[in-house]
Amino acid sequence: QVQLLESGGGLVQAGGSLRLSCAASESIFRFNAMAWYRQAPGKQRELVAGITSGGITNYPDSVKGRFTISRDNAKSTVYLEMNNLRPEDTAVYYCAAAPKGGNAYWGQGTQVTVSS
Repeated sequence: QVQLLESGGGLVQAGGSLRLSCAASESIFRFNAMAWYRQAPGKQRELVAGITSGGITNYPDSVKGRFTISRDNAKSTVYLEMNNLRPEDTAVYYCAAAPKGGNAYWGQGTQVTVSS
């Protein structure tokens, strides 16, 4: 069972930055893609950034230009650099790993709170 451990969340003022980390218990080479999702209270979980095994990234318009996903295969870790944070970015952020077959793995989540 793959384990994903997120860290780096916290409280930040609007306009500030945070860097989230997702450490996997095994090599992330085996996954087709890694991604970050978020879920705010009363809302559905939504994708905020994805990166394929080949390094191709994708972002929704809501975070494009502010968030950057990256991966360090040697450390089996995926990062989410978040800049110019807004109160609407407040949510629990989850790391996900999509294997070549089967269901995705999820981390426990890390809270990000942006104050106005």
